[in-house]
Amino acid sequence: MYALDEQPRLRIAAEEKPRLRNVRRARTATDARVRHNVRSRYSAIVRFSCVLIGASGLLLAYVMLTSNLTGLTYAVARADAQRAALQEQTGRLDDRLAALQSQDRLATLAARLGMREPQQFALVHLPPAPVASDARLAVLTSFAKFLR
Repeated sequence: MYALDEQPRLRIAAEEKPRLRNVRRARTATDARVRHNVRSRYSAIVRFSCVLIGASGLLLAYVMLTSNLTGLTYAVARADAQRAALQEQTGRLDDRLAALQSQDRLATLAARLGMREPQQFALVHLPPAPVASDARLAVLTSFAKFLR
């Protein structure tokens, strides 16, 4: 089965001392190597995911700010249009008020109603308005004088 050369080599390998002196240290090193390999296997994916999430967040913030700015622009445009419409309406109402208050129009309305300029003026003196006295108020004022 074995060649003549192989038998002595097997004996020498069995008689040699073990290569590792501390087996626990070897296991710990092996476990550390395995963990490092697993981490390095997924680190590229994790880094790429972080970059992708960061870029997506920045893009989302940009889109939100742009949409907010667009909404504000539309609001300013609506306010300007409303202000222009109100200024136009104010101008029309001022013109109408001036036309209704004109002296010529008032003179024609007075003539149509049969009104004329007065020939004499009369001054009427009215008595002063009576002051309402409240008995409760008088009591309160006398009480206030007492506290002074």
